[in-house]
Amino acid sequence: MSEELIGMVLADAGERMDEAVAAAKRDFSTVRTGRASSALLERVQVEAYGVRMAMRELVSFAIPEASQLIITPHDPANINAVERAIQQAQLGLVPSNDGRVIRLSFPPLTEERRRDLARLVGSMAEDSRNRIRGLRRQARKDLEGIEKDGGVSADVVTRAGEQLDDLTRAHEQQVDRALASKEDELLEV
Repeated sequence: MSEELIGMVLADAGERMDEAVAAAKRDFSTVRTGRASSALLERVQVEAYGVRMAMRELVSFAIPEASQLIITPHDPANINAVERAIQQAQLGLVPSNDGRVIRLSFPPLTEERRRDLARLVGSMAEDSRNRIRGLRRQARKDLEGIEKDGGVSADVVTRAGEQLDDLTRAHEQQVDRALASKEDELLEV
């Protein structure tokens, strides 16, 4: 029975670490590169129909060229609300509204701005690694609690702790790979 609990603790820790890695990747996608991407606008909220809605629920996106994003509202009456939301998001982009669509042009990034964004992504990665380590600490406490309750030997808990450490390292490596990919994308000219 106690060994089943250990398995459940490890499985739960693994799922939570997977979520932390996915959150890191989502955070990385919100950092602007020189290329147009709708991921930059995922978290932008638009005041439409008297409520706040996610932009992706109100518009469709098109990328006709690498440095331009076209936003087409499903309901043309919302075009001004969408434009206002983009301006309030302070993304460093100026929307151009022609009455039917909104165009966002992504200017090329300066070398200094690229380095600043790389540092920002690095701090996001460190936050994610800290989140993963916090999950490991919590799982370790759970394992120690199972050992104290009895029914399982210290050797079994030690082996589970080693599995937990392997799990932690694997998830930290996933964050590191995503970070390296994003840094390459940011520093690419």
